[in-house]
Amino acid sequence: MSTPSSSHNNPLSHEIFATRGAEKQFEGPIIGVQISRDGKAIAALTSDGDMILLKHQDLRDTAKWQLISVHDGGLCLSQGCEGDSFLSGGEDGSLIRVTADGDRNIVYEGKGWIESVVSTPKHYAFSVKKDVKLRDAAGKEDLKSFEHPSTVTGLAFDHKGLRLAASHYNGVSLWFVKAKESSARSLDWKGSHIGLAIHPEGEAIVTSMQENELHGWRLSDGHNMRMSGYPRQVRSMAFTKKGRWLATSGADAAVLWPFFGNGPMGKPPLELARLPGLFSSVVAAHPCDDIVAIGYEDGTVVLAEIGGEDQRALPICRGKKSGGIERGAVTSLCFSPKGGTLVFGTEEGYLGVVDLTAKN
Repeated sequence: MSTPSSSHNNPLSHEIFATRGAEKQFEGPIIGVQISRDGKAIAALTSDGDMILLKHQDLRDTAKWQLISVHDGGLCLSQGCEGDSFLSGGEDGSLIRVTADGDRNIVYEGKGWIESVVSTPKHYAFSVKKDVKLRDAAGKEDLKSFEHPSTVTGLAFDHKGLRLAASHYNGVSLWFVKAKESSARSLDWKGSHIGLAIHPEGEAIVTSMQENELHGWRLSDGHNMRMSGYPRQVRSMAFTKKGRWLATSGADAAVLWPFFGNGPMGKPPLELARLPGLFSSVVAAHPCDDIVAIGYEDGTVVLAEIGGEDQRALPICRGKKSGGIERGAVTSLCFSPKGGTLVFGTEEGYLGVVDLTAKN
């Protein structure tokens, strides 16, 4: 990886979590966090299959955070199609729709694990082994079922909800949601692809690979792109709102690849909020501004602004290696639709919520 430009300030000098946030520890590791489409409800799923629900108005009153059991082993969580709902999948083979009030509705039951679920306001899709099932927002029956050559490892709708991409061994299959014929565009590259992200303008698809690198395809002509140099496997990726940057984990900073000026090939990546010896575990892009939330392996969370030489970093909370609480690695991060709230979950079961608009 080329020498990057970096933030020179100390990103942990002024922690804000104590005055604007709240957190609570639960028994199981948090494997996913989400904020509803209307921004009024927050959900987290544990690997034990418990879901934590809270309303934004109760953000700092942890006594009102609700715990319900939804699965025998939780695997994936997404927003629901409706404004106030969520979808969760588990090892028990069920996909469950949960409202902000805690009402549960089983929308699918089968024998295989539900390992991925994604949604738009009009459709939702989920994977069971090699198959991806597509349904409309209110549906309990499949509109289509897409078969793949191996187990699906990642799912994503494009920004308009017209295409659905699935990563698997040796590449990605790209399906058109409204097409009469169920045939996929195949994006081939040998190896194990473990997750994917779609450029918000539909210009590219990028996958994380088993071998500590990324592979991408320019969708206009299928041109292959390779991004390497990571010391660890990349487990998290997020395009910024306009798609200028792809933020990634896998180093002692957030590594951002430029998708402008003929990038990313031949262009050096940018590093944000570098903490030497402390690896980033998850990233999330702000929905409105050029800001990235970065979670680290010790439970530290930082907001970093993408800019020129005077890049700013705002500490949310410190983890153990930074003199804070032993939360375990940050596993999940999510902004609210307008970016005013940030939620994180950790391996030691901590769920944290921060109101970024609150006054100290």
